[in-house]
Amino acid sequence: MDSSLISNGCNPVDFEVFKFRTDQKPVRMSSFAEMFNGGSHMSKKDDNGTVERWARWELELKGPDGGNPFLDNTLEAVFTMNGENQTARGFYDGDGTYRIRFMPNRVGRWSYTVASTMMAVDGLTGSFECVEPSAGNHGPVRVANTFHFAYEDGSRYIPVGTTCYAWTHQPPALEEKTLSTLGKSAFNKIRMCVFPKYYDFNHDEPELFPFEGSLSQGWDFTRFNPAFFRHLETRIDALQRLGVEADLILFHPYDHWGFSLMPAEIDDRYLRYIVARLSAYRNVWWSLANEYDLFTTKTVADWERIAGVIMESDAYGHLRSIHNCHGFYDHRKDWITHCSIQRTDVYKTSEMTAEWRDAFRKPIVIDECAYEGNINLGWGNITGFEMVRRFWEGFVRGGYVGHGETFLNPEEILWWSKGGSLRGESPKRIAFLRTVMEEGPDEGITPISFGNEGWDLPCGGVENSYYLFYFGFNQPSFRTFRMPENQAYRVDVIDTWNMKISALKGERSGNFRIELPGKPYMAVRMRRVR
Repeated sequence: MDSSLISNGCNPVDFEVFKFRTDQKPVRMSSFAEMFNGGSHMSKKDDNGTVERWARWELELKGPDGGNPFLDNTLEAVFTMNGENQTARGFYDGDGTYRIRFMPNRVGRWSYTVASTMMAVDGLTGSFECVEPSAGNHGPVRVANTFHFAYEDGSRYIPVGTTCYAWTHQPPALEEKTLSTLGKSAFNKIRMCVFPKYYDFNHDEPELFPFEGSLSQGWDFTRFNPAFFRHLETRIDALQRLGVEADLILFHPYDHWGFSLMPAEIDDRYLRYIVARLSAYRNVWWSLANEYDLFTTKTVADWERIAGVIMESDAYGHLRSIHNCHGFYDHRKDWITHCSIQRTDVYKTSEMTAEWRDAFRKPIVIDECAYEGNINLGWGNITGFEMVRRFWEGFVRGGYVGHGETFLNPEEILWWSKGGSLRGESPKRIAFLRTVMEEGPDEGITPISFGNEGWDLPCGGVENSYYLFYFGFNQPSFRTFRMPENQAYRVDVIDTWNMKISALKGERSGNFRIELPGKPYMAVRMRRVR
């Protein structure tokens, strides 16, 4: 018998095995007492039903809660189907409960074997059936065509993101309001912090913290607070139901609790714990840091180590990035799947998209292009016009731009930090842009150069098939285009601010002139018909 079970006052026959599905409550399957009554020769196994492809299958075990279960006990399972093996680490969830979560990526019969320092569950085997996914379940997001994204089932994914750093650290009513707002918006990705944030317009103390203890009495970094992580999971689950990707920021420097100053050993234990808990959620992305270069206690070697821990712990290969303040991280690193960028120039942001594509050869996501709002800081008081312009500039240059909002109000509930309601002029125009993006080529937009004739007009699309020109703050009254004589195009004039598309009559080929309204924020779309 395992001595740790004896010292913790747990007899092996007290362990219980459960199954869990995201759409139902835990269902008791059997107890080890029942299994062992037949003698030690009996195999430990059970049949745990069905789960959709890319959904979350979960094994729940009741076990020892004495000592420090976060440190004393290890738990994992190897999942096997047709010779493919995947390992998922388990974790302690408080109150004597242990869990192993798994996201199957293939349809068919999966079997599993548990390995643990806890004798009562070591060697437990079982199986379950993975069935076809339901509508809306397309799997996790992956990089596609070098510079773009797609779900694992091949469906196109176009990131239209927003930032709401501390929304999961607010009162329940405000969190529900944030979810309601997201459900009515076009945003399908949200940047959000795991740890609470302490910064301007966000000095509230949250109800839950990730570790046992308190700011006044100190934290016990050897004991996680499962309630904190369960709450985070409910919000990630809610985002998944809305079709929103959770871009989780694992570390940030805006902190007065000490979480940004934890030593490497604690950082790594936290990373393994959160990956064990969350990696089976298909809508999770890992962002190592918000503004990594503002940390005073972490070096590039630390970030590389942190990336290694995540990759070693995450069996599913979720998207990974790291975000800058003043200077870029080296996005050429193999572990970085896409570039998460904050502008480094006060004015230029999206205009650099094509250059960044060439430099890093990865998807360019400008997660922080500044925020629509009216606070005193320059990054938080651009107009809705400028926010929308930056979105369009980034898109036609082959990248993706993120939204944020920082409007002052008496309650100091700014969307960028606490969530709640959107007040700006840009969200509905970003929604309009999303419809244009979704009507674009499946392979994504590539920057297209027209030589001397196109030096003043960015264009993106697919050569000889689809072209999208954007005039930005320029306001021409007409434009002459020179297209191949042997190709014919349907042409639309798009008013990006007033959200109107005017289809021109007939087809165009060769050299032709298009009349424009002489006002800014116009675009021209050409789609080949023959």
